[in-house]
Amino acid sequence: MGDYIIIGVLAVIVCIGVVYTIKHFKGEGGCCGGGSYKPKKKKLSNVLYQRTFKVDGMHCEHCKNRVEEIVNDIKGVAGRVDLKKGELTVFYADDVADEIIKARIERAGYTVESK
Repeated sequence: MGDYIIIGVLAVIVCIGVVYTIKHFKGEGGCCGGGSYKPKKKKLSNVLYQRTFKVDGMHCEHCKNRVEEIVNDIKGVAGRVDLKKGELTVFYADDVADEIIKARIERAGYTVESK
């Protein structure tokens, strides 16, 4: 009888672990705050040029959304993240220094490199 109780407790623990792991990889779990928040997409009327940056430290959908929101809060630029590649593409409508973009992203805890 005692063996069945132990097996039952272990099965419950494994099930809970699987559920939280699935949530984590969907970006709904605890990695970086989780949640289902989606940042507003920013559309620029005239794009002068674009640049791609390598951003290290993004692990989930929440990280992607956070980096996009940081960039989209800067006047004259809009950003899109490709999480699988770990890349941020920034579209410029105004002349904004790359150092401003890098500094804001790095302040949030990510590492940025120009490509």
